[in-house]
Amino acid sequence: MKQKQVVYVISDSVGETAELVVKAVATQFNGGHVEIRRNSYVDDIEDIEDVILLAKRGNSLIAYTIVIPALKEYLDKRAGEEGIAAVDLLSPLMSAFTDKFNQEPHHQPGLMRKLDEEYFRKIEAIEFAVKYDDGRDPRGILKADIVLIGVSRTSKTPLSMYLAHKRFKVANVPLVPEVPPPDELFQIPRKNCIGLIISPDKLNEIRKERLKALGLASQANYASFQRILDELDYAEKIMKRVGCPVINVSNKAVEETAGLILDVLKKERSL
Repeated sequence: MKQKQVVYVISDSVGETAELVVKAVATQFNGGHVEIRRNSYVDDIEDIEDVILLAKRGNSLIAYTIVIPALKEYLDKRAGEEGIAAVDLLSPLMSAFTDKFNQEPHHQPGLMRKLDEEYFRKIEAIEFAVKYDDGRDPRGILKADIVLIGVSRTSKTPLSMYLAHKRFKVANVPLVPEVPPPDELFQIPRKNCIGLIISPDKLNEIRKERLKALGLASQANYASFQRILDELDYAEKIMKRVGCPVINVSNKAVEETAGLILDVLKKERSL
């Protein structure tokens, strides 16, 4: 049986990128005869020396993704001295980026993994916002980074989704006079909660448009001025009981309100 050839993968991060590239190339040469040995988080010359010794002994190839200049230079130098083929998988493309976009790279390992982690945190936050939208499950209140409370049509759901894209886990709770607020609302720190209020006139206008979109009569109790005043009065009492900061969302875009929410929370949590 033909002995497998060994390719040593060296990276100052995880090394997944280098290993995938080597595997892709190996498939063009009957990849079953190539063994990949990954060396991750290489951050000093001793680690490089260990691989140099092994690669020389086995007449092996080195493929690497190293962005720290001093380590890359050392590896290139030692590989040249020992007659080992060492292939830099990143520098040609990084040089092309530098030339084309007139911008220098960060030379910081692990940035792609950091981006991946941020992406998955965003997905997790979005799933959280969907699961705990509109008071669906009060248990989410205790797990949330931010809890939004307010009457219907104060943009709680759009704000929850917008903040989720900023990687915040957000739960929102509608305040309705006929429905007691969940006990969990009074168990969280006041700095985790934001009350959303709106002017009666603006809310009346929004609710009439909502009813029209649903094909319902605009005179329904949902949009009546007295009902709106009663709801806002009830919501204000709950917010005072919680002791949370309050933001008026009248005539504000979601992005603007979200910015205010983050500013308020930053101030509250620094106290």
